[in-house]
Amino acid sequence: MAMAAAAPALSPGTVPLGVLLRREVTKERMERPDVLCGEASRSRKGDDFTLLRAGAGQRVAGDPSTSFSVFALFDGHNGSGAAIYAKENLLPNVLRAIPTCLSRDEWLAVLPRALVGAFVKTDKDFQRVAGTSGTTVTFVIVDEWVVTVASVGDSRCILESADGSVYYLSADHRFDSNPDEVERVTACGSKVGKMDIVGGPEVGPLRCWPGGLCLSRSIGDFDVGECIIPVPHVKQVKLSNAGGRIIIASDGVWDDLTCEMALDCSRGFPSDVAANRIVNEAIQPQGIRDDTTCIVIDILPPEKLAPTPPKRQGKIAFNNMFRRKSVDVPFKTNSEYAEPDVVEEIFEDGSAMLSKRLTTGYALEKIFARSSCAVCLVRLKSGQGISLHANPLQHEKLQGWQGPFLCHSCHDKKEAMEGKRRRKDSSPTVFGHMC
Repeated sequence: MAMAAAAPALSPGTVPLGVLLRREVTKERMERPDVLCGEASRSRKGDDFTLLRAGAGQRVAGDPSTSFSVFALFDGHNGSGAAIYAKENLLPNVLRAIPTCLSRDEWLAVLPRALVGAFVKTDKDFQRVAGTSGTTVTFVIVDEWVVTVASVGDSRCILESADGSVYYLSADHRFDSNPDEVERVTACGSKVGKMDIVGGPEVGPLRCWPGGLCLSRSIGDFDVGECIIPVPHVKQVKLSNAGGRIIIASDGVWDDLTCEMALDCSRGFPSDVAANRIVNEAIQPQGIRDDTTCIVIDILPPEKLAPTPPKRQGKIAFNNMFRRKSVDVPFKTNSEYAEPDVVEEIFEDGSAMLSKRLTTGYALEKIFARSSCAVCLVRLKSGQGISLHANPLQHEKLQGWQGPFLCHSCHDKKEAMEGKRRRKDSSPTVFGHMC
């Protein structure tokens, strides 16, 4: 896949005159973009669900200037129970996992870890109340010009910046396209292969057996085994003040359209019209074969009603070469100068290891309460928690704060997801669960 060329470097401290003039005119208006969204869906099974919350919450209660937006797509399988439960509970679990009284920079820095904990908690809680359905999740939080995306499954999220470069913001957890996940699941004791019809050739996509699921990560799917995990891939980026367009769509779209086709048929149209055009384009060749859902989000400079179609030459350039934030530079999201149309990568991690995802990065002691489980947030009595740094078979007293800590049930889930413990109730059923 071709990668877009990196933007030309500017001399240190150099700010183009046009940027200075625009900054003088707009002043603080450029701090907060306009966020417009539209959705469209064609249903066959009724298992796709969306969450569109332009005012999902406020970082500081009672201060509208600290509001953020949430957009999410849940594509259920084997029923709609997991998708509905995740739609209703995932956002509250994310917000509960973020401490109060954080600055915006701190809030953004802890958000990736809060998303990981919330996905695992939602999955764990669903196990107690429902059956064997599962769901993919693509969960997008927009805070001013910063976009954070957490994803499990095969719904895709892409970003087209104002200059026409296209970036993948989600990961594909289909076994067919992710050999690392095939290796992980196989190491956990499951088999990955195509459906074996007696007396005939293997057919269809790669699946995990028992169960027959073609995805390695989801919320739910408890009958398949805990090697199918809810730990999300998380990417966080900062757009330039020129803005951009985000497209989130279920596999009903991507099974029939390439990213180029989705962008080409919708470019220059308002978000609601664009979403409809993408869905119509996807179902046009062969009709509705699956639930087909699309969300389009435009992040625009204030008072700009629709994105300007980017000027491009030749094919779309898919750009996985973000300008990375220097680890030596503090997290800055204010009105400092940003290169025109440059998308800056702030954070990315797709590791399946919960112990790694909860113990790296920003100010752990500020994120996790000393006396609470880092996943389910249950209060822990003294000596009850299991440190992610400790061997649970060793009982010596740890010195100082050695968190984050897990309760025993969350620790058991972590061990199972990491292939260290097989589920006692795992069934050898071969055709128990198909997606």
